[in-house]
Amino acid sequence: MQVQNDAKPYDSINVTPMLDLAYVLLVVFILMTTASVQGITLALPKPSATPPAERNEVVVLRVEPDGSLRLNGTPRSEDAARADLQAVKARDAKATVVIQGDGRAPYQRVVSMIDLCNELQMNLSLATSRIGF
Repeated sequence: MQVQNDAKPYDSINVTPMLDLAYVLLVVFILMTTASVQGITLALPKPSATPPAERNEVVVLRVEPDGSLRLNGTPRSEDAARADLQAVKARDAKATVVIQGDGRAPYQRVVSMIDLCNELQMNLSLATSRIGF
């Protein structure tokens, strides 16, 4: 007994339903992406054409890995650094102290230098990479 198979093999695949699904997913993705992006309107200041008239002094205070201090590249004790910073503050009330803390330096030493600048009421900036001397 032989079984006859009248089923014909498919010559092509109907991709219309797959394309419909792809388009629906694309539309959903676009809508969700644009709906989730929300912005804040900012009024940013415009740069002035003239350079600032006043230049304030900048002092670099570096904390070395062994905890020693360097003020503008010159080794200083903590008391000498305090006296030098007070002198800078007397010369220029808006002077800025840039504290460079080495990654291997004791963290407490860096914090004590930040406290010193706050005590002297000086502008403070923390450097994340070494500035060449």
